[in-house]
Amino acid sequence: MPVSRPPQSVALAALWMMGAVASLIGIALAGRELTRELSVFEVVFIRNAFCLLILVPYVAFARENRWRTDRVRGHLLRNTVHFTAQAAWFYGLMRLPLGEVIALEFTAPIWTAVLAALLLREPLTGRRTGGILLGFVGILVILRPGAAIVDPAAFAVLYSAAGFALTFVITRAMTTSEHPVTILFWMNLIQLPIGFVLALPDWTVPSFSLWPWMVVAGITGFSTHYCFARAFAHADAAVVAPIDFVRLPLAILVGFLVYAEAVDVFVLIGAVVIFFGNRLNLTEGRARRPPRR
Repeated sequence: MPVSRPPQSVALAALWMMGAVASLIGIALAGRELTRELSVFEVVFIRNAFCLLILVPYVAFARENRWRTDRVRGHLLRNTVHFTAQAAWFYGLMRLPLGEVIALEFTAPIWTAVLAALLLREPLTGRRTGGILLGFVGILVILRPGAAIVDPAAFAVLYSAAGFALTFVITRAMTTSEHPVTILFWMNLIQLPIGFVLALPDWTVPSFSLWPWMVVAGITGFSTHYCFARAFAHADAAVVAPIDFVRLPLAILVGFLVYAEAVDVFVLIGAVVIFFGNRLNLTEGRARRPPRR
């Protein structure tokens, strides 16, 4: 018998999504500031450490054992991929304008559609194929190969988007038996020692001025996942996901005001193309979903 869900509340979903957008902008700013002094791996370690500080009391006192899992291999695979994608994203923040990083990151749903077709055997319909092609057109508009020198950091961000997409696909397969808190707990638990070992060769003691940004990175690392989960609990992806695109103009505005970054019209055009590609994928998913009971 299908599990019933509460009626959709677009207003509540939008509020939680704005919390997610604010969290993502916050972690982007924290990452930019922290990587001025620290290595990318140390930044990832700090984020995971602060997230665990938040999660451990919750997991320890929860009524159910959220730390227990029978899918350790799945967690190891997911979080190895997620760690490298996260490190690549922070590297992109060091080298590229905020708006370009966010625009390229929005290709993650495009990569998710490709990987879901390859790994989960989800059908690659005409509408979904059109969405994927639009996504790649958007990438070409942003990068303009041949017309401008493409910064290698742009490919790092594209890799991070593809890596995040792969973690989405793995997560989709794991949520049949794993609670979201369990997935988040194991994510930070596995990535913490990886980040520590890789950060050791270039370890730098953070200056006092970085401590507020370390706290921001830890809190937003947790609040991003929590706000997304709450938003999707109140409305479907086709309703919720487009709200995330508010992050692009906000990131461009923050980049302009805080870092005096120029507004690139090609980034805006490419992002719009990617947005419509994602919309095709989302509407395809909604069209194929059976009605609620």
